Amino acid sequence: MFRRRTLAAAVALLAAATVVTPVQTAQADVGAQAITNRVVGYFVQWGVYQRNYHVKNIRTSGSAGKLTHINYAFGNVTGGRCALGDAYADYDKFYDAASSVDGTSDTWDAGALRGNFNQLRKLKKLNPGLKVLFSFGGWTWSGGFGQAAANAAAFADSCYKLVEDPRWADVFDGIDIDWEYPNACGLSCDASGYGSFKTLMQAVRNRFGSGNLVTAAITADASTGGKIDKADYAGAAQYVNWYNPMTYDFFGAWAAQGPTAPHSPLTSYPGIPQQGFWTDAAIQKLKSKGIPSGKLLLGLGFYGRGWNGVTQSAPGGTATGPAPGTYEQGIEDYKVIKGRCPANGSVAGTSYAKCGSQWWSYDTPATVKSKISWAKGQNMGGVFFWELSGDTTNGELISAIRSGIG
Repeated sequence: MFRRRTLAAAVALLAAATVVTPVQTAQADVGAQAITNRVVGYFVQWGVYQRNYHVKNIRTSGSAGKLTHINYAFGNVTGGRCALGDAYADYDKFYDAASSVDGTSDTWDAGALRGNFNQLRKLKKLNPGLKVLFSFGGWTWSGGFGQAAANAAAFADSCYKLVEDPRWADVFDGIDIDWEYPNACGLSCDASGYGSFKTLMQAVRNRFGSGNLVTAAITADASTGGKIDKADYAGAAQYVNWYNPMTYDFFGAWAAQGPTAPHSPLTSYPGIPQQGFWTDAAIQKLKSKGIPSGKLLLGLGFYGRGWNGVTQSAPGGTATGPAPGTYEQGIEDYKVIKGRCPANGSVAGTSYAKCGSQWWSYDTPATVKSKISWAKGQNMGGVFFWELSGDTTNGELISAIRSGIG
């Protein structure tokens, strides 16, 4: 239900063409820097249920010491305002001493903070350099952004008051906006206009001020007339510390019959199903519009996407439907798929695997490191990934990220 988003599941584009003028953002004044050690990982609030993944796991896996930032996903966007997505998981769920980050039980005292927020507070105390951003929207909850943009100042004020609520203000160091997608189609279609994203991000920056981080997850659809062309990402760049272009989920088993294709290709390859659906194309297009490379982070997926009924080992084969997954058909965590269907091929800078009638694609420690090497050559601003619970219990993929960055 809450998967981040499916890029190609919404290939319908708005009929009206938009003329895009490159915007030079040399004056973009917050946060641009070449890749050093910025590592941003998403923690999903619903992971505390079926997945049994808690803030404590960030510490026990060794990931806490390798992260620089955590994006807490997701807050809702409804009625033109920011709202909590799951109040119980966010600040009410009780953690006993054994399940708590610091070995200290929550209390039921009046006004005491519990849930993920309190656990994140404890994690930050143990890792003083770690920053946490509250991420709003995502694939499921982006439908409210159009209304929010119509009164951007009121939206920004509601977000500020929620993020800076006195009960948990010390937990968060800023806000992440995940609008899928401005002036284009995601789970629902939006016609808020080419300038709506810039208007909204300007209002968020104005309200949160220079002392807070303001970031945004954005589309990686670099096809001609695609989602990158539908909104003023370049104009809004001056208001963000960095962007997280979602360079994954380019292909998947929503195309049930195939062709099989890697969901996170770094480059193009012969037979790729869609023009502009690869990482390098997205980064080059965003840079060509005037967005500084230091404000663009490399996106990595800690999961694989797969098909069933496949006979061909190489990409491009036909299928009969999605491969089985633990929580959703056609998708599986890296920690599971690495053993169930080990990678036995590579294409376009990522790995794929054929086992029985199943075909999967996913990144491995080796492809993660090679992608980071590429990102260094592009002078990008860091790495982000979706999401922490997909990694192994000893943090295999995040260790590869840290090793690659150096």
